[in-house]
Amino acid sequence: MKWNLKKFDELSIHELYAILQIRMQVFVLEQRCFYLDVDDVDKESLHLFATNSDGEIQAYARLIPAGVVYPVPSFGRVLTRENMRGTGLGKLLVEKAIQTMEQEFGTSAIKISAQSQLEKFYNVYGFSTCGPEYLDAEMPHLPMMRN
Repeated sequence: MKWNLKKFDELSIHELYAILQIRMQVFVLEQRCFYLDVDDVDKESLHLFATNSDGEIQAYARLIPAGVVYPVPSFGRVLTRENMRGTGLGKLLVEKAIQTMEQEFGTSAIKISAQSQLEKFYNVYGFSTCGPEYLDAEMPHLPMMRN
């Protein structure tokens, strides 16, 4: 597995296409979340993704600087390819996201909007619920904070 970290302007057109394609596959087709995925946040974010030996994206997250979505850094669009789920790649992705954000953004404070069913998963990484549940793209979400 090769890990990549790129600013929006550093992504090749093929990498951007592959990122958008896997995000649509996971969030729109698999999870049936109908929302505007291309939301301009990508332009301000760092893109963390793992590719296999064929160059196919296996895991992805966008890392968002402070002031773009929340006053503190955030990450989102966290996913693993369906055939990679249950392998530990998702855990490694979140660990790498947190580590990278601490290095790149200089803080351990991170706020996320987590799908509610993933609350315990994110608790393991130091995230705590910091507000009431709400719907985002018709799916229950929780605001979570890590300090």
